[in-house]
Parts: sequence; structure tokens; C-alpha cells
Amino acid sequence: MLDTDPRKTEMTKSTFPGKSGDVESELAGIYSLMNVMGGGDATVTNPYYWWEVMSDNCYGSGGLQDTEVKAMHHLVQMGSNQYEKPFVILYGGVKRCNDLIETIDLVPWAEEEKALRSQLLGEGFFMRGLYTLLLTQLYGDIPLITASDVTPDMENEASAETAIYPQIFSDFTSGINLMGTDRGYGDGHANKYVAEAYLARAYMFWAGFYKKVQELATGAVPEVNLVPQEGCTATSLSKQNVIDALKDIYTHGGYKLCEDYRSLWQYSNSLVWDEAHDGDAGHNYDFIKDLPRERCFDQPGMGNGNTEELFQVQFMNASKWAINNLGSEYATARQYCNYLSVFWGLRCNSTNGDVDHTYPFNQGWGQGTPSCNIWNDWTNAETNGGYTDIRKLGSLIDCVNELEDYKFEKDDCEESGYAVKKYNAVTCEKSGSSLAPWWDFVDGFKKSSLENSMQGDNFEDFYLMRYADVLLMLTELTGDAQYMNEVQRRAGVPETPYSLKTVQDERRWEFAFEGLRFNDMRRWSGKDGGENCYAAKALQAQNGQMVVVRGKTGSKIPMKHMTCSWAKRYAETNGFVAKPQKQINLMNGKLIQNKGWDGANTETQYVTLY
Repeated sequence: MLDTDPRKTEMTKSTFPGKSGDVESELAGIYSLMNVMGGGDATVTNPYYWWEVMSDNCYGSGGLQDTEVKAMHHLVQMGSNQYEKPFVILYGGVKRCNDLIETIDLVPWAEEEKALRSQLLGEGFFMRGLYTLLLTQLYGDIPLITASDVTPDMENEASAETAIYPQIFSDFTSGINLMGTDRGYGDGHANKYVAEAYLARAYMFWAGFYKKVQELATGAVPEVNLVPQEGCTATSLSKQNVIDALKDIYTHGGYKLCEDYRSLWQYSNSLVWDEAHDGDAGHNYDFIKDLPRERCFDQPGMGNGNTEELFQVQFMNASKWAINNLGSEYATARQYCNYLSVFWGLRCNSTNGDVDHTYPFNQGWGQGTPSCNIWNDWTNAETNGGYTDIRKLGSLIDCVNELEDYKFEKDDCEESGYAVKKYNAVTCEKSGSSLAPWWDFVDGFKKSSLENSMQGDNFEDFYLMRYADVLLMLTELTGDAQYMNEVQRRAGVPETPYSLKTVQDERRWEFAFEGLRFNDMRRWSGKDGGENCYAAKALQAQNGQMVVVRGKTGSKIPMKHMTCSWAKRYAETNGFVAKPQKQINLMNGKLIQNKGWDGANTETQYVTLY
């Protein structure tokens, strides 16, 4: 009596997926977790934001109550589960990928659908590789889950160096060989070229961090044994294989740099451009005035879906304040808007909601503000080279000099006087309206579902892979400067021959605030590099920089580390965050806490500084 068959309308592993559309639905569920990370509370869910805050590009900043972001910046923790959310989200993504890979042939694929099957399966492998890559870059040695039915051996930690990265390389290789080359012009899906680019990114981190080959152009890297699976028939991966993959993108991908760096970012939209040319002195953003209108962010080939965008997190006006359709572990209120724009929005003048003085930038939480270090290092590079780099003011707001009447808030912490320009929320005024997010005047984006335009109306893509990265990775791997020179020409800086130092600087300037800096620093340092490695020294250079605290512009104070020093905390942790204690408990000791995160050590714990 207790044995029952499922109803014909119920979905089980024996009945789902039953058609190609079911597999596409599974894939949508896999991609949706990128929005959970990218559109939620950035200090809780977004690893790309974490890595920027943990680097020397940003301070923790924010208000007195914004403790999580300051803990992150000082490489300490507020509590034993501060860094848990991506652990749960990303393993959920891996589970969904495994389900798709294992059940795809429940569909009776017709002959004319074989190419579709290959594409969907390739995306499943690629996304499993991507989610696993993010997991191991955050947490180090972790369980390697490659099946939906987890076995005891999978619950044990695997070596990132010898087991996890070879699986990641194999997943990306399967993606390369199974997926097609259709670009889709920003449709949010991966293709062969995206997988080739990520193969290079993962390989370069593995080679630099684990194999300690900091100069890849000249260093010897051992071949990696690959895991046999559909789409991955090669037995090993070499540096030349990775170079060939990047050259395939370069030769056949059809991607190209936007002619003007500013076209990539929403502050260059045509509505703000029109206001700069309408003679209204009150709303006149000079920085984009010389930009041809056809190169504005919202013009064809620019902005979202532009010609150099390989892969990105996309957003749409479908957020709600209490969305919970993925269960409590995945719940996030604003996953379909780019909430990162609010975190990097200007904290100044927010008390009265007056954004006239910060035009065209909107208010926000002011967390993760740019460091004095990136501004000073960049300015020194310009001065010593005798040039002006359009990317500097294309990436940062020089608040005091660019904005009409910049004011610090009374509870500001670690304020440098700079703000992120790339992803900052942008306002404009149209047809006599009051200042509002520029998206409110774009067809299809009016009337935010959050009913809060300042927080809800931000839909700029968050770039995960741009063509500029392909070019700079090629130069770093080959020592051939021609690829880097294309990036330099677009920025209006002198073309230079190859040197590792030049590549390091170019990557920092080109990708400032895009989440790449911290892992670049780590791979140029090598595992267990100590307090004198590249990353430790760059982070320690923040010590003593003068910052504004509690709005007291006349009495800046020197930055100091919360518990010891940035160099010591980096050397002790290798840049990994703490594994969540809740997950360690659930796994009965099979998950081992990372080095440098002993809870009994007070140097790992948040301390109130301000």
C-alpha cells in the first residue's frame, strides 16, 4: 500500500527532462545563481566585489555600522559564518550542473537536435567548471563534487592543485569542444570562446599560485593530466594549448575593443550626453562631452552587449523586496537589478537625498570606496610616463574636483575622496522631470518593481570576461606585446614592449573594480609567498595612507590594520577566506578550516577602529 508511482504530471529523475525545453529550463536555473550572487547584498554574496575590497584597490569604508565590508578589507571576520553564502550558492550551482550532465540523455534527441544537445551539455560542463573555480579560489581545498549522488569520497576535501584544477580544466575543455561559436551579442549564455578564455584564466591562476610560475612568458609549467569525459578526449593540457585557445578567440572570435573606453560604462549614456550639450549649465557632465554620441553606452555595439563583452551577469526589471523562490539558502531580495551600483554609489549628501551636487551620480552605501593607493599609483605612472590615461577618470570619480559640492557623511569611515565611476548609479533629468536613475527614461525599464528607483533601477551588465582580458592574457603568456599594445592604444597611453611589470600595471588599470585584481595579486605571489610577496607588499602599502573618518576633512587619520598588518594576514591566509563553521559542523570534520583562520587567534577577529 505504501508503494506509489508518481503522477504523470510530477517531475522526477525518471521523467525529467523529457524534451529539449526542459534542459533549457535546467540551464536557466544554473545561470540564475549568477544573479543571486551578482544582484544580492554584495558584502554577503558577490565574490567579485569581495576580491576588489580585499585588494589594494579599495578600502572597506562605508558607515560605522558597515562592519562586514571592513572585516573583509582587513582580512578578518565578523563571525564564524561571515563567508558562508557563496559556499552554499556555488555548491547549489554545481549540483544543478551535475543534474543536467547526468540526465540530458533522458531526452529522445532527434538527429536535427544533436547540435542543440551538444551546446546545452557544453554549457553545463562550462558552468560546473566556473562555479568550481570560484569555490576553490575562495576557499582553497574543498570537496570536489562531480555527481548528483554524492559519495563519501566526494565529501572529503580534495587538493585544489592536483585534483580540483584538473577537473576545472577538463570541464572547460568539454565546453570548448561541445559548444558552438555563436556569440549571441550579450545574450548571457556561454559559447566556445568564453570557455577558451576561462580556461586561460583558470590555468594562469593555477600556474602562478600553485606552481609559483609568476612570469608565465618565460617560465616552464608542467602539463596537467585531464579527466576523461564527454567533450574532453585530450589526455593533458599544456601552456601552448592555452595560448592556442586564446589565439582562436583572437583570430576567429569576432570580438573587438570598443573604440572609447568610456563607452563600456553607463555614465556615458546618451541622456546624460544630451544634457551636456543642451546648454544647461546646471547639468553638464564635461567628462563625456567630447565623446561622439554614437559611442554612448546605450548606442548599438556599446554598453550592455557590446563588441568586447564575452561573458557577463545580466539584469532586468523583475526584482522584488521579498523574492524567495529559491529557498532560504538562495533567497535574495534584489537579484535581477545590479545592486552593486548601490554599494558603490556615493554616500555623500545621502542624508537629504540631494543628488544635484553629485550629478550625474546617484547616492548609495559608499562601501568599498577606491583606495588612495590606486589613485596615487596611477597618477605616478602617468607623471613618470608623461601621458594621461583615460581609464583613470574613466574608472574613478575624483569627488572633490569632479562634483559640485561633495560632502562627507558624519559616520563615514576610511574615505579616500574617490569613488568607483564604472558601476556607480547614474541619474539624469528629462523633459522637466526631477533627477532620477537614467534607466527610468529608457523604454522597458520604467517603474521599478522595487518601487525604489535609487536601489532598484540599475541594470548595467557586470562584466565577467572582456576581450581586453584575452589580449592581456595573450601578452602575459607569450611575451608578445602586440596584444597589450591594442589595449594601450585604446587607452591613449604609449605602446610599450613586454615586461611583467607593464602587464601587471596594465591589468590593474584596465580592470580596476571588476573583481580581478586580488587573484592577479595572488598568482603573482605564489602560494606561501610570505610577507614580502607581491600581494603582501601591495596590501601593506595601504598602511599610513591618510583618510577621512566621521566626515572630519580637516583632520585626516592614517590607515592602520585592524589587528596586526595586511602583510601578515595575507601571508597567513594566502588570500583564502574562512570556511564557514556551520558547513564544517555539517560535514562532521571532513571540511578543514583554512590556514590563518584559527578562531582562537584574536588577529582573525573584527575590532572596532572608529
